[in-house]
Amino acid sequence: MNDDRVADHYRLHAEICKVLTDPKRLILLDALRSGERTVGELAETAGISLPNASQHLAVMRGAGLVAGRRDGAVVRYRLAEPDILRACDIVGGIVERRLSVRGRTADGISPAQPGAGS
Repeated sequence: MNDDRVADHYRLHAEICKVLTDPKRLILLDALRSGERTVGELAETAGISLPNASQHLAVMRGAGLVAGRRDGAVVRYRLAEPDILRACDIVGGIVERRLSVRGRTADGISPAQPGAGS
């Protein structure tokens, strides 16, 4: 891989990761796991206003993670890159383990030492 391609690769990687830094966007992506949804359905699921959902979807669309199609008066969104859910699931597993460690620490139980085979 040449230097320009490597730089482009990591720049795009960082842009996609940046899109995933907002919890509402993660909720919207997760809501699309089951298939196409309207902006209204997504807004309701995420507990946000329709304009706010539209803004988040525009950011994700710009990053190529979701795609929309007009269906009469509504726009239906779907995952354009379904593999992004695998990445989110991996990070979600890490989060669950971290929350579990936090819970044990809050209960006064010492968390396992790194490499101790927990």
